[in-house]
Amino acid sequence: MTEKEKAAAGLLYDGTFDEDLKAERMACKNMCYEYNMMHPSKEEERKALLKKILGKTGEDLWIEQTFWCDYGYNIEVGENFYANHNLVILDTAKVTFGDNCFVAPNCGFYAAGHALDVEQRNKGLEIAWPITIGNNVWIGGSVSVMPGVTIGDDTVIAGGSVVVKDIPSGVLAGGNPCKVIRKITEEDRNKYRREKM
Repeated sequence: MTEKEKAAAGLLYDGTFDEDLKAERMACKNMCYEYNMMHPSKEEERKALLKKILGKTGEDLWIEQTFWCDYGYNIEVGENFYANHNLVILDTAKVTFGDNCFVAPNCGFYAAGHALDVEQRNKGLEIAWPITIGNNVWIGGSVSVMPGVTIGDDTVIAGGSVVVKDIPSGVLAGGNPCKVIRKITEEDRNKYRREKM
């Protein structure tokens, strides 16, 4: 079993020193570097490169510079995806976003984790557990999402949260560790003024 196959199976694997994985990461990092150095007004070229980096995308997507990921091919984004500046996705396992997802600045999605045992960790062993974000999800600024987490549809994660466990659909959640604060209700539809008075 290769180290890549071990990672896909959720087993401890050598993500640090394995030459094949190092080469794949370097190829991806080179594309991310190219993306981050592109002139911001080159929108079509930027979108084309994003589609080359990511494993699967909808037609309508946008990621502000800077953006970094490990492999790229493990990232899937649905239609109408937007991420603001300084997005980091450690996609050692699948990281999937549904349709209509919005990600604020300085967010990280970390499918990678290192062994707790010091001897295993010093050998470069780590784990890779998938992250799944549903449809119509808003992730606030400076949120960190940890390995193995699922966030349900129609949910909002408050800025600064650290999401270590699954969050259900249709809720506002926040904190460290992130917990459900309340359900999102019909009253929330009218919370903000829509027209100038």
